[in-house]
Amino acid sequence: MLKLNVKNETSRLRAVILGTAESNGPVPKLEDCYDPKSIEHVKAGTYPKESDMVLEMEAVAQVFKKYNVQVFRPEVIIDCNQIFSRDIAFVIEDKIIRANILPNREAEVRAIKYVWDQVKHENRIILPEDCHVEGGDVMPWNDYIFIGTYSGVDYPNYITARTNKAAVLAIQRLFPNKIVKSFELRKSNTNAKENALHLDCCFQPLGRGKAIIHKNGFLIEEEYEWLINFFKKQNIFEITKEEMYNMNSNVFSISEDIVISEKNFTRLNNWLRSEGFIVEEVPYTEIAKQEGLLRCSTLPLIRD
Repeated sequence: MLKLNVKNETSRLRAVILGTAESNGPVPKLEDCYDPKSIEHVKAGTYPKESDMVLEMEAVAQVFKKYNVQVFRPEVIIDCNQIFSRDIAFVIEDKIIRANILPNREAEVRAIKYVWDQVKHENRIILPEDCHVEGGDVMPWNDYIFIGTYSGVDYPNYITARTNKAAVLAIQRLFPNKIVKSFELRKSNTNAKENALHLDCCFQPLGRGKAIIHKNGFLIEEEYEWLINFFKKQNIFEITKEEMYNMNSNVFSISEDIVISEKNFTRLNNWLRSEGFIVEEVPYTEIAKQEGLLRCSTLPLIRD
């Protein structure tokens, strides 16, 4: 059996599900895209090639190997995009919670069933149907659980709105001893630079008390200010709209001191090193074209 344990974003990683780009399928039709950035690249003829994405994910697998992290991969489904394992489930403490995701992504959930089945039955959680949630919006942070949400009455109009208030309340009920803090995110179906698809697209806590943030990703200034006060201004790396668009906040921590980051994030990577982090750089620009990066394609199962 797998003894799950995830209390925060930065404790030493021991086991993870890394998505797969194998048999990713043809370039999607515009109406089948889930986010404005994919639409942009389909229209421009620059949608990423499977072979390039496989190589990018292999670079991440090699970093995990270097640090002796146990890696699970989804079972490969023919012609199915299975890169973003963070979307399909997430772990808080010893529980794995299945994400209630876009209906046409059900197959992706079945592809990790062999991992799900290794978890004690009482620790496998399926939320009620009215609770919409994806792992990119959920961040366990010790005594807190940070959750990105959108509660506007026009929620159903946004394919980019993935986590609703019902899910926030359900997670609070599941973890009564935690403080669940939700953040309203800016949504756009058409403009990737004005869209925070998930909380991890505009915010990410790091080890050593640091964090990455993009102000415009938050709809309510007080909620953004709360994070600034929580982490303290001097510990925060503020990213620009362009950097958010390129997914600079979507890095991934192996430990308090080790961060996997995209090799072109020069300004961020220099700052991380100046703050004492070991930065493992990987190429991930092709995968970024689908509005997801390193955190989106990883699902931590065990952290010390």
